[in-house]
Amino acid sequence: MVRSMAFLRSPDFFHCVDQHRAFLMNAVLRVQAGQPEVTSTPSGAITSSQVIAAIEKIVQGVMESLAKKEAPVLTVENRSTWTNIEFSDTVGLQMVKDSSTRKIRSDCPKSVQRFALIMKILSVIYKLVQTDTYATKRDIYYDNVQLYGSQRTVDSIITDISCMLKFPRRSLHVLSTSKGCLSGDLVFTEEDGTRVICSSSSSSVLIPSNVDGVTNMRTHARFVLIIEKDATFQRLLDDDFCGKCGPCILVTGKGVPDLNTRLFVRKLWDTFHIPIFTLVDADPHGIEIMCIYKYGSVAMSFEAHNLTVPSIAWLGLLPSDIERLYVSAQALIPLSEEDQRKLQSLQRRPYVANQPPWQRELEIMSSRKMKAEIQALSSLSPTYLTRVYLPNKLQFGGWI
Repeated sequence: MVRSMAFLRSPDFFHCVDQHRAFLMNAVLRVQAGQPEVTSTPSGAITSSQVIAAIEKIVQGVMESLAKKEAPVLTVENRSTWTNIEFSDTVGLQMVKDSSTRKIRSDCPKSVQRFALIMKILSVIYKLVQTDTYATKRDIYYDNVQLYGSQRTVDSIITDISCMLKFPRRSLHVLSTSKGCLSGDLVFTEEDGTRVICSSSSSSVLIPSNVDGVTNMRTHARFVLIIEKDATFQRLLDDDFCGKCGPCILVTGKGVPDLNTRLFVRKLWDTFHIPIFTLVDADPHGIEIMCIYKYGSVAMSFEAHNLTVPSIAWLGLLPSDIERLYVSAQALIPLSEEDQRKLQSLQRRPYVANQPPWQRELEIMSSRKMKAEIQALSSLSPTYLTRVYLPNKLQFGGWI
């Protein structure tokens, strides 16, 4: 109880809860007054009323604890352990129903600040949803830089809240700045009515911040090609890959994909159901990036059904391609100790165990203890990637 009262007097509490007393009290009053039952829209989308009701339920619990002079506690599913994950061929990595949880206590010195910041950001989300406005994660961070401390803290808390409420982040009216780009045969309308026309020229389009608001998508593309690196993506544009091997759509997340890139790839699949291929480095890092698109990640497993596309195929660069094409040893790079640990981790993943072709590719890399970047194909010819490797793969197969 001493710790609880100390929390009530702490700067964290006054900054993050007391300053939002109106939010807390309004939420409690709405719950106590009894709100009309909320139903989903015909499309199954999450309504604003559902989000508001979920936040009010949490606030009600906090206020009831305070009224009893008890230290409030928030319960969040543990997003950082494989023990909470199960693998499904049709969804990928998803959180188990009875997942383990962690307690964020207001009477614990190690978690008091996080508790207060969650309450603060809950109040921000509540106001955004109520007023039907949107904010980026950076907007929230820069609203009080000294309070939050870092952008990473804000990002982590927003993901925790999304998991706790069991609503996708876009339903919370929180957006993130996109880093992914696309090009090719694609036309769509953004939420504000802007008509976006992608092209197969050397230019690219930034993936919208609100992917859920994208409508009227049109394409004649025969396939989608996800490219790990921006440099390779630009190389394909410069060589007019879409014009020579298309029509197609090119996407890059510029390394590990952000949420918007993953959402957009899933939207492409849901809309067009055309083949989606990945082009990544033949190294453990590149393979894991491909797996994020295909099967998801542990941290976002609670939203896997909105993010993953298990039908994605591994086009290249395959470890077996390095042997088959006699890529020069000088173009290869020895696996570091970190690479080997990552490779061993991948080999233990449930989705690898279900795919013998993947197992063989990883075994080849493990036995040779070498990796190769996509640029290694330049040792065969400066234009080998765009004029030989990719056209042959797409025409004759060779993906897994």
